[in-house]
Amino acid sequence: MFSPDKGGSAWPIRCFAVAIAVAHLYFNTFSTLAELTVSVVHFSAFGVLMLLTEQNKQPPGRLKIRLMLNWLFALMLVASCGYMLLTNDALYQERGTSLNVADRVFGVIAVVLALELARRSSGLVIPILSLLGIGYIVGMGSLAPGVFHFPGLSFDTVLFRAFFSDSGLFGSISRISWSFVFSFLLLGAFLLKSGCGEFIIKLSLALANKVTGGAGFVAVISSALMGSISGSSVANTASTGVVTIPLMKRTGFHPYYAAGIESAASTGGQLMPPVMGAGAFIMASYTQIPYTTIVAYSILPALLYYFSVFCYVRIEALRQGVTMLEDQQVEPIGRVLREGWHYAIPFVVLISLLLNGYTPTYAAGLSIISVVASSWLSDQPMRFAQIVDSLEFGSRGMATLAMLLVCIGIPVMVINTTGIGNTFSLMLANWSGGNLLLALFFVGLASLIIGMGLPVTASYIVIASLSAPTIFQLIVDSHLLSIFTTSGIPADTLAVVGLFSPEQLLPDTPLNLDTARQILTAIPLDMRDLLQQQLFDAHFLLLALLAAHLIIFWLSQDSNVTPPVCLVAFTAAAIAETKPMRTGFYAWKLAKGLYLIPVLMAYDRLIIGTPSEALFCALHALFGVYMLVSAIEGYMEHRLGTAQRLGCATLALLLLYPHQLWWLYGLGIALCLLFVLYSIRRRRRA
Repeated sequence: MFSPDKGGSAWPIRCFAVAIAVAHLYFNTFSTLAELTVSVVHFSAFGVLMLLTEQNKQPPGRLKIRLMLNWLFALMLVASCGYMLLTNDALYQERGTSLNVADRVFGVIAVVLALELARRSSGLVIPILSLLGIGYIVGMGSLAPGVFHFPGLSFDTVLFRAFFSDSGLFGSISRISWSFVFSFLLLGAFLLKSGCGEFIIKLSLALANKVTGGAGFVAVISSALMGSISGSSVANTASTGVVTIPLMKRTGFHPYYAAGIESAASTGGQLMPPVMGAGAFIMASYTQIPYTTIVAYSILPALLYYFSVFCYVRIEALRQGVTMLEDQQVEPIGRVLREGWHYAIPFVVLISLLLNGYTPTYAAGLSIISVVASSWLSDQPMRFAQIVDSLEFGSRGMATLAMLLVCIGIPVMVINTTGIGNTFSLMLANWSGGNLLLALFFVGLASLIIGMGLPVTASYIVIASLSAPTIFQLIVDSHLLSIFTTSGIPADTLAVVGLFSPEQLLPDTPLNLDTARQILTAIPLDMRDLLQQQLFDAHFLLLALLAAHLIIFWLSQDSNVTPPVCLVAFTAAAIAETKPMRTGFYAWKLAKGLYLIPVLMAYDRLIIGTPSEALFCALHALFGVYMLVSAIEGYMEHRLGTAQRLGCATLALLLLYPHQLWWLYGLGIALCLLFVLYSIRRRRRA
């Protein structure tokens, strides 16, 4: 929808885009400006950039009118944001929420423009949600019955919160946009412009060229590595798919399968540390969990997801007789590493700074400098022109995302003001009847429906605001129940878990002593120490909260690959020249890990456990995933019969079910290895 304009105004706008990037680097490193001021500048600058770079395929007459209208909108946006900055102090000190005529005019202009820019960037869903939310909080809520009744606020109060305060357009989501999101997006722009994308493709080819179905593995490896710097599934597909999809088709993969592999692999880009799209930063803001903690606990789930895609690629390559890559297409891995080893320096700098306690924005800023510095260790150093291109590329890529994140602050403000999020959480708990698996199903269904009209980040924000408290509560209850059931406590004592309330289990709120005393007196003496350790362990509650948000974040990704609206699959279909809807079904089948791994996060020790427990959970899950894919596909190293598929399904259930019996997991792994060896012998004989 938006691309660099090619008219006579290209150079002024290019300079403006570069200036925006430089200003944001200053804001995130040295500036002492108020956060509200920076949020206003962020909104107006990227709004103007988006308006002035829009391209429309319309007749010349209409295009001229549209361009004039865009210039008018840009002037109105600058005027309204400038008015807000000039009068904000007086508004707080003198009038409060009592607005005058000028306040109302400029406030309404800014809100309407924010809705229009969000419509242009991501469609009608966010503007409609925003308008419904404003209507609900102003007057419609007073007409709603039962738990949804809200007495309402005055128009001036709502407008004040939406535009003149730090709770609407310029709330926490906007602050995340101009700090974390833009810093890492700009880092990705510098890496791509420095040639890191080409290096990733070459490295993937070198690693997978000798493996059967290597082209599919190239797609998975390159998408995983590219996703760690781009943080966008669609961008990941567009950048790596133009190479990997034709390569997969040429080596024997069916075109639909090739597009599905690229879609599923690219979807994992927003799950792969260290960037994880904008969702990881928003998650850190919501939960107050350090960004480094979120990234660290996301590594094993992301690797499990990519392993599940690897399994599909391997099985399909064997079934279709896919050939290996031709040697002349691939550079030796030694040469690739010698020519591109310097690309690892920015990642080392980034991870080292994060581990040593530096803020993500500061770490990203120094990593950008290291990209430029390390490029001078190669034969293609980044000169001034490439640096300017990277700054412009980062700003242009951020414009539409910035407008989406700023505008979504209005629905978030409505949820926080009215308390409708708590209401929805209670309804979700009632609908699921306290069943965690059923609650996950409802969240997945809601994320699929909402994701049809929203990008992944926006979908996560909405779903997390409404359902995270319930998922958190049910995860805590589930793990405490597992303590009871694996300890032989009689079933009638399990009811004590019902004494817990969400407020009592928040990390910052201690348990009510009377409630704790009731619980402990109902438990046998030999179990009280273990239960006390779990109840009062802040780390356990923190990980439960992280697991709840990671589950929602993962389920929000399914709209990328699930028909009828799946932008990543549609992007891959355009490259593969396949039908979009059918491509979507292939992508949905290959991305099964999006549904399986959140269940492991909820029930098993993948997130809520010690490092050794998490590693063991990942180990038996690896075998379980392979058995499950084999059962679904009816193929392992050879074609499976009905009885063999049932055996694979049984082993998958044994290895994936959270029974916490370590000897049984060990038995399942041993049987799985025997099954694989048997299948390999059958393939060699055939």
